[in-house]
Amino acid sequence: MSDTFKAVLLEQDENDEVSASITDVASDALPEGEVTVAVEYSTVNFKDGLVINGNVGRLVREFPHVPGIDFAGTVEASDNSMFVPGDKVVLTGWRVGEIYWGGLSQKVRVKGDWLVALPDALNTRQAMAVGTAGFTSMLCVDALEAHGLAPENGEVLVTGGAGGVGSVAIAILAKRGYTVAASSGRRELTDYLMELGAAEVLDRAGLSGIESRPLERERWAGCIDVVAGKTLAAVLAQMKYGGSVASCGLAGGNTLETTVLPFLLRGVNILGIDSVMQPAENRRHIWRRIAEDLPLDKLDAMTNLATLADVPELAKAILKGEVRGRTVIDVNG
Repeated sequence: MSDTFKAVLLEQDENDEVSASITDVASDALPEGEVTVAVEYSTVNFKDGLVINGNVGRLVREFPHVPGIDFAGTVEASDNSMFVPGDKVVLTGWRVGEIYWGGLSQKVRVKGDWLVALPDALNTRQAMAVGTAGFTSMLCVDALEAHGLAPENGEVLVTGGAGGVGSVAIAILAKRGYTVAASSGRRELTDYLMELGAAEVLDRAGLSGIESRPLERERWAGCIDVVAGKTLAAVLAQMKYGGSVASCGLAGGNTLETTVLPFLLRGVNILGIDSVMQPAENRRHIWRRIAEDLPLDKLDAMTNLATLADVPELAKAILKGEVRGRTVIDVNG
């Protein structure tokens, strides 16, 4: 094992200002844990953007700190009976990158229960092209189908379609035979969304910029919503009888001003989706579904490759909504 490894290291000064740098970190600085992983790929997520850009929201409480809420790589050493050196593994969630040192690093040490053995159909780069965003997308699809959604029920809407969650969700739904509509505030990405499988692209302003009535014409059999706020309120008013919305984000704000009428008169459901603390068995189920239901050619088309040196600028871009699809970080590149 090398005595040092490269990582994005966050440090806090006496004025509580947080700065990020690409630094050589001593291997004996790794936190306690059962499994040491040689990381191959990670990603930059919205939470990472908050943490790297001044620790917005104080998600990190102890410094120095390594961000990165997900990673994929090869087990280097293990005291956990489920994993042996050489195993390919993936991790998302568990507050890694927030409370615990994360994956924007060439090495990590974590609890074995947090890891999932990588399905044979996926390599580590593809696993991080999926990442937390794609894992969340599959959680949404799985929850909607568990509540009765099927292709013959009608159209499914994906809000925030050009982002990581939205892009993967469109590709999965299209492969499973659904008619997908995507909403986005970036009309210049219409062709990109159609290539992923969207049958129609809606301007986000058409959902969030109008004062909707408590009930509108029924249109959507299901919805994956990453926006919340006015967009979610408008979508609820347009849901078909018995339809469900998988709510997994708050890009448009964390408030929801609506009425109970969609729930009482149309039996509409809001399904809250949390990817961070999912039980281990469901994680394995979701990764198996990803390997089966996500078209890898579409995944490759939405993926951009970057290095640790690119992370600070990517962290700024993701907070501005300027990142399209999935960005994979080659931590050894």
